[in-house]
Amino acid sequence: MEKATFGAGCFWGVEADFAGMKGVTSTQVGYAGGAADQPTYQDVCSDTTGHAEVVELEYDPAAVSYEELLELFWRLHDPTQANRQGPDVGSQYRSVIFYHTPQQEAAAQAAKEQARAAFPKPIATQIVPATTFWRAEEYHQKYLEKRGQGSCHR
Repeated sequence: MEKATFGAGCFWGVEADFAGMKGVTSTQVGYAGGAADQPTYQDVCSDTTGHAEVVELEYDPAAVSYEELLELFWRLHDPTQANRQGPDVGSQYRSVIFYHTPQQEAAAQAAKEQARAAFPKPIATQIVPATTFWRAEEYHQKYLEKRGQGSCHR
């Protein structure tokens, strides 16, 4: 199994979409890219910790490629919006790919280059090394699934 970490706005819908993808064996939502240790949802929503809401997933590279995960990532959100997605505003909603290997970094950079042609505005997505992943509170895990919902506001 390999690990991938993506931030594409509110993590509830992003987790649901990745969880439904063939080859993804587990998902969890949390926070990454910030300065505080063990941040809470309230801390992250204060927009002062520097964390992004992210989905960390494990996947079987024999069943799904990292490039296929990236394809879904680009479709899930508007990567031209800096520090927001739809009605959600703040740096915690930024578009970000946290890479775990040099191969993931190269694939993410190549995918970003390809995505430029699909969007009329510049891409704001950050591509940065993976940092400590802080698992979000239990009520956020599989949030939409627990409520019988398929999506947030898409």
